[in-house]
Amino acid sequence: MSQYVHVPKSELDEAQLRQLEEHEISQGPLSVLQQAVRNHTQVLISLRNNKKLLARVKAFDRHSNMVLENVKEMWTEVPKGKNKKPVNKDRFISKMFLRSEPGVILRTNIILNHSPFCVPEVTP
Repeated sequence: MSQYVHVPKSELDEAQLRQLEEHEISQGPLSVLQQAVRNHTQVLISLRNNKKLLARVKAFDRHSNMVLENVKEMWTEVPKGKNKKPVNKDRFISKMFLRSEPGVILRTNIILNHSPFCVPEVTP
């Protein structure tokens, strides 16, 4: 498996490519998604538009596209005008397909405080 990491993919046969992909998913950055799918744990996804998604990952691919369930979308709106306070908003979405983009951050083992926007740093 790991012996194929430095071999060009054009020189590998189908079985070796499959083994290499399984190794990359179980050991690489996609292992976070794989663990979330296996353990049915919630993940917090920070999007580029400053919205956050708290959801369970049902499936994903090597591009980090995801099928999500029980999604809570959270964001903050700042009203126009002077002395207006930001308002935290959220909505529930039962099923969602999230197309992967650069700048998307994923976290697991989330412990939320009273505010849905207060997420502590997670250390392994």
